[in-house]
Amino acid sequence: MIIFDLHCASGHVFEAWFGSSRDYDDQQQRGLIACPVCLDTQITKAVMAPHVAPKGNQRSVAKADHDRSAPVAEGAAPVASLSADDAARLKQMLATIAAAQRNMLRHSHWVGDRFAEEARAVHYGEKPADSGAMHGEVTPQQAEALIEEGIPVAPLLFPVVPPESAH
Repeated sequence: MIIFDLHCASGHVFEAWFGSSRDYDDQQQRGLIACPVCLDTQITKAVMAPHVAPKGNQRSVAKADHDRSAPVAEGAAPVASLSADDAARLKQMLATIAAAQRNMLRHSHWVGDRFAEEARAVHYGEKPADSGAMHGEVTPQQAEALIEEGIPVAPLLFPVVPPESAH
């Protein structure tokens, strides 16, 4: 998995996880990535500065103080610094959420790009409601239309590889 900091045309910055850089490019080109705040699909990668620890995983106090006082470019997103304990807790929380999503998907069936159609069919009684949970793909506009119709939908927090694309 790879984590990218992304931002929309409105300036919202958010983080997203992808199987690879190629997965990001594919999803971005297909308009599948949307800002979680405003649903804008004009998404680009934000500038990221990876932390590379010095040899021996040591960092001098003078360098740490310098980093905190460094000027931030106008419009740049603030970067949070986590302690090792907070980072471990965050990692554990994300793993728990990912496990819950995996478990939910085991009890759900993939409908691909027919998600909006299938969700409407169940909602309007054209298919039995006990046909089980489903997951698939919709555009942000399709998701918004489903919500406006009162059809209960929710985005998955982690990307899902369609069964036909799985190795």
